Order: sequence, then C-alpha cells, then structure tokens
Amino acid sequence: MLRAFEALFSFREYAVDCNKSRKVGKRALHDFQALLNQVEQHSRPFVGKGKVADYIPALAEVNPLQFAIAVVTTDGQIYTAGNCESRFTIQSVSKVMTLTLALQRYEEALWRRVGKEPSGTAFNSLTQLEFEKGIPRNPFINAGAIVTCDALYSRLSAPIHSMLEAFRAQSDNPRVIIDKKVANSEYEHRHRNAAMAHLMKSFGNFDNQVDDVLKAYFHYCAIELNVVELAKAYSYLSNAGYCQFSNQQLLTARQTKQLNSLLFTSGLYDAAGDFAYRVGMPGKSGVSGTIIAVVPGKFTVAVYSPGLDKVGNSVAGIEALAKLSEMIEFNAF
Repeated sequence: MLRAFEALFSFREYAVDCNKSRKVGKRALHDFQALLNQVEQHSRPFVGKGKVADYIPALAEVNPLQFAIAVVTTDGQIYTAGNCESRFTIQSVSKVMTLTLALQRYEEALWRRVGKEPSGTAFNSLTQLEFEKGIPRNPFINAGAIVTCDALYSRLSAPIHSMLEAFRAQSDNPRVIIDKKVANSEYEHRHRNAAMAHLMKSFGNFDNQVDDVLKAYFHYCAIELNVVELAKAYSYLSNAGYCQFSNQQLLTARQTKQLNSLLFTSGLYDAAGDFAYRVGMPGKSGVSGTIIAVVPGKFTVAVYSPGLDKVGNSVAGIEALAKLSEMIEFNAF
C-alpha cells in the first residue's frame, strides 16, 4: 500500500509553476489570499458548532468562537485569514513530529514496534491493541504515538526539551512554550493512556517507565502555537522533508512521501476515509480543534477552530479544508 501511495504523491501531474500558465485548478498560488478570505467566509457559519473537548478540563475553558487558517508555500510565502494570533495546544498534531524525530533515529527499524495500517476503531481503543498483541496499528492513534514516544525517549537525553526545541526551530519562533496547565491536566487524567502503555509493556513492546514516557507525551501535546507557526513547523511535509525555516533536512524525500501516505490513510482516525473523500489531502487533527493538511510540492495548511464533531475533529476546520480543496480543484486522485 505504501508503495502505491508514494507513486500517488509524487505529484508530478499536479506540478505548479506560478510564473507560467499552469495552475492548481482555478487559481494560481499568487491568489491564495483571496482564496483564504473566501474560505473564511464560507467557514464562519460553522464556527462554534460541535463541542469543545472537555475530557481534559483545561481544554474545556477555550473560547469556541475562534477560527484561523494559514498557508505556507514551499517558496516561503505565508497567507492567513481569521484569528491568526490565537494560540492553542497542538495536541495530537504533535504525533507527526514525534514520528519524524523517531524516524530520524530508527529509520525502518521503527516499524517493528508500530504498524502502518488504518485502525478502524477509536483512537484510544484497548481491545484492538490486545488483539494485535501490543503492536499498535499506526503511529497516529494514541497507543502508536505513545510507543513511538517510548522509542524516542530511549534515544534522547532530554526528551521534552528536544521536542520543544524542534518546534521552536521549525516554527521560526524561539519563544514557543509548553502550556504546563494543559500538560498537567492531561497527566492527571492519564489512566486510559497508561493502560495502553502497560498493555504494550506486558507484550514486551515498551522499554521505559510508563509515567516518564507519558509525561513527555503529554508535554508534546501541550506545545502551544498559532496557525502560522504550526504551518511553518510542518512545512517540510510539502517540501520533500526540508524545513526552510530551520534550514534542516528533517526527512529524506522518500520518508516524507511515506509519512504523507500514512497521514492520508490514518491521520484523522476513523474519519480518515471521509476526510480523504471530502478534502483529498494528507492531514492530521488534534482535539484542540486544529488540523494540518498537505499538498505535496506546493503548501502546508493549518486551521484552528475548537468546536469538534462526534469523532473529535474540528467542524469548521473540516469545512475550511474541504472548501479550499474544492476551490483549488485538488484531490490526490
């Protein structure tokens, strides 16, 4: 499956040169500001719909009437609309960086501990993990992210600081912080995640102390950014693994294609199929109401609006990305 998706995301048929007549659908890239203004206008009626995540008490305090979107192109152009100064914890979108840093250190050996298949069940399912003998289906469900964090924890002398520094460098903001209130709130309500970690440990697929790894995991989720910084931080996903803001080659071009393939099939949990149908981009969501999405070779987009649907994805965020995809006439297929 991965090989097929790599070919799909080679993206040659969607190549764009803004200096020529070739375009992504109806609009050339230099029209992005007008596009985003229309996307915001379309999405505003959906802002406030859904429910703000409240299983983490600190997240329940967020103002639900917020919307922001930012696009960062591969040539460094930035376009925004909405409340782009609003800051939020990135939650499960951090799992993409956890995987990136783990792939840097383990390469293909990482896949002995975590799979590459869509889960088909809830992101925090214990039954699937038991059935598959402690090997999580993919690195974006909770168990997969936690075991990836465990692998990373074994290779980093300062796991929390290393992740924070990665986001500071790639978002081009050395003042990025971790919201300790949110991290502590998540740790206090860690029991289901701890159960997953202990279950994996019982199958021999967990190396470090469970609480130590969970503290790092929750601190990763509590990194605080705005949509511009988030799109910058993940700009390497649209740029063959290269981050222009930190001047680093984070992944090889092949690894980046593979990661985007996994985002396409598994990035929005059990709503990944609907997201692929409506939006057609690799993406990753978080329960704070943020989503990143990627058009390989062209741009990374980040959207934020806290109201969540029943699956745990941003209602207005999904609408915004679906509208953007429609307007640029992009779909991977």
